[in-house]
Amino acid sequence: MPLPSHDPILRLQDLSLRHANGVEALAPIDVALEPDRLNAIVGPSGCGKSTLLRVVAGLLAPTTGTVDWRGSGPMRPAFVFQDPTLMPWASVADNIALPLRLAGRSRAESRTAVQPWIERVGLAGFERARPHELSGGMRMRASLARALATGPNLLLLDEPFAALDEMTRFRLNDELLVWANNGTTVLFVTHSVFEAIYLADRVLVMSARPGRIVADIAVEGPNTRARGWRGQADYARQCSDLSLRLEAAAGIS
Repeated sequence: MPLPSHDPILRLQDLSLRHANGVEALAPIDVALEPDRLNAIVGPSGCGKSTLLRVVAGLLAPTTGTVDWRGSGPMRPAFVFQDPTLMPWASVADNIALPLRLAGRSRAESRTAVQPWIERVGLAGFERARPHELSGGMRMRASLARALATGPNLLLLDEPFAALDEMTRFRLNDELLVWANNGTTVLFVTHSVFEAIYLADRVLVMSARPGRIVADIAVEGPNTRARGWRGQADYARQCSDLSLRLEAAAGIS
């Protein structure tokens, strides 16, 4: 597996996971991630994409191997799930401030700290709203704001836009490119080759279970992505190439 061109900030070495029931979820994985890059993971359903994210986040212990953080300070991961996982009884502001409150900051201090993120994700005026009063896209904005407000240096995203309509998904894709451009390394799971090519600097293709990395693709795109690029021939070519890689990984001939 080729190494990045710059010193990696995260290295997964000989990483595998076998569940207690004997199912082998991840075959040995070796991959290094560069700082300040958006990395997408694609692969067949059930191949272990979400499992890999959970191992990186420390939510699951690998059977073998290590997650080696090489940043200048400790790893500060933030995880955004496909379900926004907001507390239904709490306001938008309190949901976003939850990690800061758990870290011991006062309610007033936490509210002040998250307000810029509330405004940045377009939820100003909804600070007191409850999750059931929000659209699906707004709930996901709140979930992203909650993750980003903690100042993570590693952002883990598990298909956060999968359940959204296409227009909302495109809009949040564009906004993620802006929000994540703050010195954060991103590892993003998606089932969409179109989303992977549009968002990522690099796409990792996983095989069918047990999941392993079978392709490591550098995306050739503009430094600043815009929706117009989706209509360009180069974008279409890379989506087609990735689709073929994904079919091969799934064993589809």
